[in-house]
Order: sequence, then structure tokens, then C-alpha cells
Amino acid sequence: MEKRNNKRKNPPQQTEDNAVILDYLSLGYVQSDMSKFKGKAIAQAIGTDYFTLLELTPKKGVDLEIQDTVYIGKGKRDKIYRVLGKLDFENLTATSRIELEYAIKDIIISREDEFVDFFNNAGPVNTRLHQLELLPGIGKKYMWEIIEERKKKEFESFEDISERVPAISDPVGMIVNRVKQELDNTTVKKGKQKYYLFTPIPRNAQNRNKR
Repeated sequence: MEKRNNKRKNPPQQTEDNAVILDYLSLGYVQSDMSKFKGKAIAQAIGTDYFTLLELTPKKGVDLEIQDTVYIGKGKRDKIYRVLGKLDFENLTATSRIELEYAIKDIIISREDEFVDFFNNAGPVNTRLHQLELLPGIGKKYMWEIIEERKKKEFESFEDISERVPAISDPVGMIVNRVKQELDNTTVKKGKQKYYLFTPIPRNAQNRNKR
């Protein structure tokens, strides 16, 4: 996870090199509004770099397993034939919605140093709001506890955060919930929800995160 400039505008389009399979439909979608994929094997997945929700088609004769990580970059792919495009949260299957949290959690844990770095370097969004306050469960009181602790010494791990700031018992869970919140486009985002910490800002977002 790159260090974010608090003043940055919407970043260039990011592409994913790897993705975690959330659901695999060997016979395609059955919903009438997705009939163009009916009968064609398709997978729903989430990228491991930017948490992009994607639709993928496997190579012929390849069966995909849920929670497997597959290569989708520009080089030779073993299992994926084509990246069909981005997927809206509202179009996730029931299985994908269940698997989403597990996938996000595993991605965060695998990139622990980067996300711990967020706790060490998060800054103000504006004069009234801090990036740390955008994590579910962190108010101004706990925000200041984190800031005071990191002044003494930078956090080294998720466990270190929990030990030094007991109120933050599950930093991974906080990030998971924030990522899910950012991905969910089924409701109008207001207040703290309109900012984006860990996922790209949607091009059609009405409220930009002016970090």
C-alpha cells in the first residue's frame, strides 16, 4: 500500500496482477439480466493490490477453486483466459458476499507491513477529520492514543498496535470493514463514508476524498 498524499486527486487507473476467487460458476450466471454470460464459465474475484472487484473467464478445461489466488497480469496466465472487467458490489453473488470478508482479511494480513504503515503515517483529511477516524470504531480519543504511541515508537505489527493501544483490539478487522464499506456502492456515501483510504476513488463518485 503506497503512502498516500493527503492532497492527492483521483489517481490514475490501477490494474491488478493477481486476484482471489470469490465465486466460480462453471455454467455461468442464471439471472436473466446477466444472460450474456449464461452457459459460460465465469468467476467473481477481488484484486490483491487495490481490492478491485472483477469478473474473469477461466481457460478452457480449467476449474477454479474459491479463495485461490490467480495471476491476471499481462504475462502468461495459467488459469485465466480473460479479465472481463470490473464488477459492481451489488452484482456479487451470495457466495461472493460471504467469501469477500475472508479474502480481504487474508490480503491485509499478507501485506501487514503496508497496513501497519498506515497507522504510523495516517494524517489529517481536513481541519476537522483525521484519516484514523475513518476506520470503524476509532473516535478522536483513540485517534490521539494511536498518535501519541507512534510518536514514542513506530508500530511494528498488528499485534504491537493492539498491545500498545488496548482499545484497538482488532486492527485487521477495522481495515476489513473499511474496505468493504468503500467497495459497497449500494448506498449513497455521506460523512466519513465518502472518503477512500484503501481502494481507488470511483470515477463516478459524486463526493471526492480530498486527501
